[in-house]
Amino acid sequence: MDLFSSSWSALRAAVAGLAEADFARPSGCAGWLVRDLVCHLVIDAQDVLITLATPTDREPTRDAVTYWTVTDTPPTGEDPLDALIVRLAAAYGDPALLQFHLDDVGSAAGRAAALADPATRVGTRGEVLTTADYLSAYVLEWTLHHLDLTAHLPDAPPPPGEGLARARRMLETIAGRAFPASFTDTDVLLVGTGRRAPTDGEKAALGATAARLPFVLG
Repeated sequence: MDLFSSSWSALRAAVAGLAEADFARPSGCAGWLVRDLVCHLVIDAQDVLITLATPTDREPTRDAVTYWTVTDTPPTGEDPLDALIVRLAAAYGDPALLQFHLDDVGSAAGRAAALADPATRVGTRGEVLTTADYLSAYVLEWTLHHLDLTAHLPDAPPPPGEGLARARRMLETIAGRAFPASFTDTDVLLVGTGRRAPTDGEKAALGATAARLPFVLG
């Protein structure tokens, strides 16, 4: 749960530090500009608030790893929900409004997470998790989207190292295999989820795993 807070705080700080021109740059999410990604983060923050306010007595059906579904088809940005995000982001007009909305809703989500009982069970997407597992799952979400945010912003601050390491371990568990030790945590996340194609050298190091890429999370 501490990693949820640190990863989320770092991502929100990175958004707060963006210049107006940065919002029109591409993000690491196919078909989305930075402004679209930030709008998606607003929706994510709302989802966190809704989930934390949806306790249940049912037994858990998922944990921090099995929360994720895996496909081998990277998003194109043409999915109806993805397209809706683009229209919502454009409606803000002034990027400062997006920054304000994320800070407002995102701060509330962060406070709710800090106050939550880790043993409480919550419902989301038709599944049940403990609060601790739910927030742990979001460490992967925040870390990947932090990499997406900074994909074309080389001067922006990177995700926290502890969050990168935790996200790597989660992806390796989800994939059912470890990536080569020579790969940085960032490389594992980018290559493993299809955000970047592996180089010839990386393919050789990956061996049979290269044929299984990407592990697209949803």
